[in-house]
Amino acid sequence: MHYSPVTAGLAFLPMVAALMTAAAASTIELLPKFGPCVLAFAGLLIAGGGMLWLTRIGLHSTYAASILGPLLMVGFGSGAVMAPSMNTATAGVRPTDAGIASATVQTMQQIGGSMGTALLNSLAASVLSAYLVGRAPTAVNQANASIHSYTVAFTWAAAIFAVGAVICGLLLRPGPRPPARTPPPTGPVSVA
Repeated sequence: MHYSPVTAGLAFLPMVAALMTAAAASTIELLPKFGPCVLAFAGLLIAGGGMLWLTRIGLHSTYAASILGPLLMVGFGSGAVMAPSMNTATAGVRPTDAGIASATVQTMQQIGGSMGTALLNSLAASVLSAYLVGRAPTAVNQANASIHSYTVAFTWAAAIFAVGAVICGLLLRPGPRPPARTPPPTGPVSVA
């Protein structure tokens, strides 16, 4: 769409706002009522639906008609998954281990995000190259190749989200988490 870097950054702000809103609502209101299974399953499916919606972009797509809605879905679905997942992963950890538990979860999120981004970028680059084989290097062919590479990557991302939803649905216990128990004291206790 020939956006400048600043305009492209601003175009992603609604997704970030949806992510932050969903993360806050999910952690404060929904996690205690429904538990992590429902949030992870639904959030991953919503984010995957946004990715599938993005596969409909074309040469004449506009931001408002073709991109904003899917970005909001991806942001909302991701927010419904990320904050409750962090909360659940560190729940029940002794206060002395909270820092290492939180760091471990953050590290796994960063590694997963980095690997996913690298995988999808590599896939998009190879699809773009394959699309251009035997075609004249015109501006229209270049644009169509880019769009095709994006839509293939979006389709794969949607599939990854769907597989993640199924795995979370199978592995996480349904229903709200039981209330956290206070760990027993670890030091000497004085009775006075």
